[in-house]
Amino acid sequence: MEAFYIVVLVSTVLVLIAAFSSLLAFRFGAPLLLLFLLIGLIAGTDGLGIEFSNNYLAYILGSIALAVILFDSGYGTSLQSFKIAAIPSLTLASAGVLMTASLCGLAASFLLGFTWLEGLLLGSIVASTDAAAVFFLLRIGGINIRDKVRSTLEVESGTNDPMAIFLTIALVETIGSGEGYGGINLAMLAMFVQQMGLGVILGLLGGMMIVLVAGRLETDRGLTPIFVLALALLVFSFTGAVGGSGFLAVYVAGIYAGNKKMPASATIKRFQDGMTWLAQIVMFLVLGLLATPSQFPAIAIPAVLLALFLIFVARPIAVWLCLLPFDYIQRETGFVAWVGLRGAVSILLAIMPILGNLDHAQTYFNVAFIVVLVSLLVQGWTIKPVAKKLGLITPPRIGAVQKVEIDLPGAAHHELLSYRVVKDSPVLRGERIPRWAMPSLVVRDGKSMRYQYAGRLRENDLVYLFIAPSYSRLLDRLFASRAPVDPEDTDFFGSFTISPLRPAADLDAAYGPGLLNEQERTLTIAELMKQRLGGKADYADRVRLGSLILIVRDLDETDHIRSVGMSLEAVEPAMNFPIFINMHEIVDRLRDFVRKRGKQPAKQISNDSNTGENEA
Repeated sequence: MEAFYIVVLVSTVLVLIAAFSSLLAFRFGAPLLLLFLLIGLIAGTDGLGIEFSNNYLAYILGSIALAVILFDSGYGTSLQSFKIAAIPSLTLASAGVLMTASLCGLAASFLLGFTWLEGLLLGSIVASTDAAAVFFLLRIGGINIRDKVRSTLEVESGTNDPMAIFLTIALVETIGSGEGYGGINLAMLAMFVQQMGLGVILGLLGGMMIVLVAGRLETDRGLTPIFVLALALLVFSFTGAVGGSGFLAVYVAGIYAGNKKMPASATIKRFQDGMTWLAQIVMFLVLGLLATPSQFPAIAIPAVLLALFLIFVARPIAVWLCLLPFDYIQRETGFVAWVGLRGAVSILLAIMPILGNLDHAQTYFNVAFIVVLVSLLVQGWTIKPVAKKLGLITPPRIGAVQKVEIDLPGAAHHELLSYRVVKDSPVLRGERIPRWAMPSLVVRDGKSMRYQYAGRLRENDLVYLFIAPSYSRLLDRLFASRAPVDPEDTDFFGSFTISPLRPAADLDAAYGPGLLNEQERTLTIAELMKQRLGGKADYADRVRLGSLILIVRDLDETDHIRSVGMSLEAVEPAMNFPIFINMHEIVDRLRDFVRKRGKQPAKQISNDSNTGENEA
């Protein structure tokens, strides 16, 4: 019993230290997950001397923690965000992981003297981006970028783990069997289809089950989030037990459940946030404790070189080839390539060769650990500066909003929101609250009064409103403070504005010809932009028409384009050599090259004629 209390004491102290360290990370901009990992290393066998070498227990704890993180990641992903980035993200999550693993496998076989299969196994271990790292840095790190780019990164990080896990398990079994290349057969392809298919199907069914149970459950409100998380882990474990991908299933279940309005949704979200933080802390601490830093120097140089190859060569090439058919500008593709953080998933997969008793098993683990450290140091610390350097940080649409969602009993057909009236907000300047918002109560100086008798709202008033679930973002503008405008953001939306209702043919007449095809000339500018953007325009979206760039300045309440900015200068390329350009840009460059080559002989004839006249 004394040993039990000591274990609990040490574990609690480590979790508390990790939690308190987050305050420093937020203040100094350090990668928080790297900090958790380092705390585990310092407390481990080569630091404070805590002995932990149970790989099987570490894998179980890490897998459960990852399932919790993936469910919360899916729960916070809107269906619209998934739709606009689904195809490119899933391409990155499948073909991108395979390409990254293959390129890293070649580099590993050269740097570490592995066979091709052993190198491919190591490449598969480090091939996937880490959902915890990506979601943390994008959602909590204050990086405000285009919704399409953000959604691409989030959906990719949430869906690429199953591919990496499948490759790792298949290669561990192949190498462990001793059959070499003969172990790679059609049965593996069938297993892959089975895992992904069951993961999607059971994930959807599991999401439906979660919504059904949470909607009809009549119990204490504090138990509802526990039921939801327990059901999510049930989906994860059942799918894995029947041969599917439990990680994919729990992510899909999270997306489905998060986009269905459920009772106690605010309570569920707060509980999920807390559990995700705990899962991240536990996972990174346990994996840090498992490492033995004294073994790192023997393979440090090749491991660091492999990490740099992954960051600067393998990931960029894979991302570029996968996003080539899609309409991402060079800067956006470059940013997606840079945000390829490796994290706990790679370390977790590196345990598999140890559990499979492979040769060089500890080398796989140590190399993967160093790759993760380098990735979090180099990429995790520079994501926001890189986004700013590439001009991808979009100006804030509205300022800060102080809002609280209050859970209501029964069916979730309406919401009760509480807004604090802040300085410079439109509602403080006299703009009226719409009738559909049903304002009911105002709390002023500690006294409550009916909205009808409160008179003009004052700063720091609390206003309570009943609204339909999908209308809260429309009220955010009324209660938000004035958005701060950085001097660097003044040119973000172009030199001047044009009406979105003007015919698109006017652009072709003024800046063409050749910018638009026959069908596009019949559209308005707003319709043209929505068509080029895949059917839905978002704030700060850009459409390139040759050297002309159209930018979405503002949207109305129904998400129709209300204002369009125009720039006559093309966005400067992120770099001079033609990497990361998409297929449209390649076609445009080839067309410009052919056009210039076609004009060159005429120019030469004109020069020769002028020379002859001068001589005469």
